[in-house]
Amino acid sequence: MGIISWIILGVIAGFIGSKIVNKTGQGMIMDIVLGIVGAIVGGLIFSAFGASGVTGLNIYSLIVAVVGAVVVLWAYHQFSGRRAL
Repeated sequence: MGIISWIILGVIAGFIGSKIVNKTGQGMIMDIVLGIVGAIVGGLIFSAFGASGVTGLNIYSLIVAVVGAVVVLWAYHQFSGRRAL
């Protein structure tokens, strides 16, 4: 998957994950970073359960990335002292 695909997937996953966790975005750059990290974490989580991780720019990969982004955002809020609403 190319860098542009990772950025697009990261933006979408980060935005959706931010809306799920705390109803507001973290800002465009933070959404991208957390979305990309979330895609990696989601891929690791899904791989641990025997499913495939991020496979490209498709709906399945978006679901994997959003699950990972939610986990990353939850952990981010726990360690940064911010609480999700």
